[in-house]
Amino acid sequence: MQEGYIILLVFVSSRHHGRSSHIGESTFIQHEAVQPLEFDGLKIIDYTAGRDTRSSLAEITVPAGVRHRSSWSNRSDKYYYVVEGNIEFTLNGESKSLSSGDICVVHQAVRFSYVNSGSNDVKLILIHTPSFKSECEVFE
Repeated sequence: MQEGYIILLVFVSSRHHGRSSHIGESTFIQHEAVQPLEFDGLKIIDYTAGRDTRSSLAEITVPAGVRHRSSWSNRSDKYYYVVEGNIEFTLNGESKSLSSGDICVVHQAVRFSYVNSGSNDVKLILIHTPSFKSECEVFE
């Protein structure tokens, strides 16, 4: 993946004359400033962790042979964009091979998993809407 910036529109709640309103505030988040984390063999760079955003965005590296176990969200829809590589997604028991440029949309409460059966890493971009909260994720 090319190095650079991700521009993220962050919506911040504020009070104006007793009413709640949303003010859009643009920000830059540099790749080097975000600490990666490991989860079940996945390398995840969560660009929006700790930020009050309506959606969240993460870059996921799926090494060869690694599987994301079956799970679902009680909160969010998930949008997976395949940046590079080939990966197999399973939604409610139906499997489909995806490659660079493809998208998998996983709606709230839909069981899903994915596996990298190839010999090279796969890079994904994941957007959660509303934003990711670990306590709302269910793993089998």
